[in-house]
Amino acid sequence: MQQKTKKQGGFTLLELLVVIVILGLLAAFVAPKYFGQIGKSKIQSAKAQIDAFDKGIDQYRLDTGHFPTTEQGLNALFAQPANEPLWRGPYLKKVIPLDPWNAAYVFRSPGTEGRDYEIVSYGADGKSGGSGEDADITNWGQ
Repeated sequence: MQQKTKKQGGFTLLELLVVIVILGLLAAFVAPKYFGQIGKSKIQSAKAQIDAFDKGIDQYRLDTGHFPTTEQGLNALFAQPANEPLWRGPYLKKVIPLDPWNAAYVFRSPGTEGRDYEIVSYGADGKSGGSGEDADITNWGQ
């Protein structure tokens, strides 16, 4: 009586290489689109935070009669500055966060070019100017 030999299951090296190549091609097409969305999300998040700061500053001004100073900064929206008896905050629910690129927002009061104040995130590169993800995000240019 002859014994049947069973073929042992598994993948050949060629089959594994084909699968790896296919996965690599898929990753090459999907990854740039995915990471591009992350950058857009960070920009939208910074714009939303700056908009919330704008609203808080407007309320601060209504209560106190003036904008926070550069020295007081955005923290004046969350914690009462010294010698500010008309402050009725906090004007934000949480402490001032860092921008989506982990840098502090820049607040100047008075601002440049005749603006009462300005709030700036310098984007991904952390430098003034730039384009795309590196572009500045401001309260006046949205």
